[in-house]
Amino acid sequence: MGACDGYRNPMSAVIRITARDIERYERMGAFEARLREAGYRFIAGVDEAGRGPLAGPVVAAACILPEGVNFHGLNDSKKMTVKRREALEILIREKAVAWSVAMVGESEIDRVNILEATKEAMRRALCELSCSPDIALIDAVTLQGFDYPCRALVKGDAEHNVIAAASVLAKVARDRMMVRWDEEFPGYGFASHKGYGTAEHIRAIEEQGPCPIHRLSFLSNILKP
Repeated sequence: MGACDGYRNPMSAVIRITARDIERYERMGAFEARLREAGYRFIAGVDEAGRGPLAGPVVAAACILPEGVNFHGLNDSKKMTVKRREALEILIREKAVAWSVAMVGESEIDRVNILEATKEAMRRALCELSCSPDIALIDAVTLQGFDYPCRALVKGDAEHNVIAAASVLAKVARDRMMVRWDEEFPGYGFASHKGYGTAEHIRAIEEQGPCPIHRLSFLSNILKP
C-alpha cells in the first residue's frame, strides 16, 4: 500500500506513513475515545521492555498522549523497525502531556523475581509522571495501590495507542542502555542482541562467565557446575 498523498503528519518527513498505519491508529484509539467520552481526561499507558533477557534491567514507561495530536505509525514496538521506533519516540517525548521511564536493575530482579521487578518498574514510571492520570491502561500486568483505576489489558501494546506509545519509550530507552553497556562490557554482543539469550550470547557467557549486568537467576541452565 502506498504512502498517503497529501497527508500531513510530523512523522511523514521521517518515516513512511501508509493508509494502513492510519487505519490501525484509528482502530487502536477507539477505546481511549470511549474513555474520554466517559469523562477520563488523562489516560496513561504503561508498558515494559526487557522481561526476557539474560542481562540488563527491566525498563517501564508511562505516558499520557494529548487529544487531537496524531501519532500515526504506533504499534507494538517489537513489530516496528528501529527507524520507526526512534522517530516516534522523539515525537512522543515532544508532544506527550507527560511521560516517564523507570527501571529496575539486575540485582533487584534476582532478589524479587522478574514479575515483581516489572511491577515495581511500572509503579515507578506511573509515580514519576508530571501529572496524575485519571486512569492507567497497562499491558498485561495488574497493579494496585493507586488512587485511580488501573486496567490490565492483554496484548495492550498491539491494541491501544497509549500503551503502544509507552512500549516505544521503554524499548528505545532500554536498547540505548544496552548499547552503552556493550562498550563497558565488550565481548558479549549486547549492542546486537540487547541481552536476549541468543546462541552468540550464551556462548560468550560460557566462555567468559557472567558480567556485572547479567541476571544470575536467569543463568542456572548455562552456568552448570
